[in-house]
Amino acid sequence: MASTTSEATSHAADAAHAASAPGMPQLDFSNWGNQIFWLLVTLVVIYFVLSRIALPRIAAVLAERQGTITNDIAAAEELKAKAVEAEDAYNKALADARAEAQRIVAEAKAEIQAELDAATAQADAEIAAKAAESEKAISAIRAGALESIREVAGDTAGEIVSALGGETDAKAVTAAIEARMKG
Repeated sequence: MASTTSEATSHAADAAHAASAPGMPQLDFSNWGNQIFWLLVTLVVIYFVLSRIALPRIAAVLAERQGTITNDIAAAEELKAKAVEAEDAYNKALADARAEAQRIVAEAKAEIQAELDAATAQADAEIAAKAAESEKAISAIRAGALESIREVAGDTAGEIVSALGGETDAKAVTAAIEARMKG
C-alpha cells in the first residue's frame, strides 16, 4: 500500500507542477532576457565565424574560379586564333597543292603533245618514204607492164596477121601499137 500512496503523491505533485507551468519555456516572459542575451551572443559568434573564416574562404574559391575561367577563356581565344591560322595555312597549302597539280598536269600534257607531235612527224616521214618507194615500184611495174603489153600486143598482132594469111611487118605492127598506146 505504501507504494500506491507514493505513486499517488507523485502524480499529484506532477499535476500541481503542470498546472503552475505555462507550457513552453520559450514563451515564459521570465526567461526572455536570458534568451535575448544568448541570441545576441550566438549571432555575434556566427557573424565573426562567417566574416573571418567562411566568407574569406568562399571569396578565395570564387576568385580562384573566376581566375581559372578567365585563363580558360584567354586560352580558348588563343587556341581559336591558332585554329584560324592553321585553317588559313591549310587552305593556302591546299591551294598551292592544287596549283602545283595543275602545273604538273599542264607540263605532262605539253610533254605528251610534244612526243605525239614528234611521233606523228616521224610516222608522216615514214609514210612519205614508203609512199615514194611505192610510187617508184608502181612506176617500175607500170613501165614493165607497158613493155609487156607492147610485147604481147606485137606478138598477138603478128600471130593474128599470120593466121589471117598476111605477112607480118614488124615495123608496121610496132607503129600501130605505139599509135594505139598514145591514145
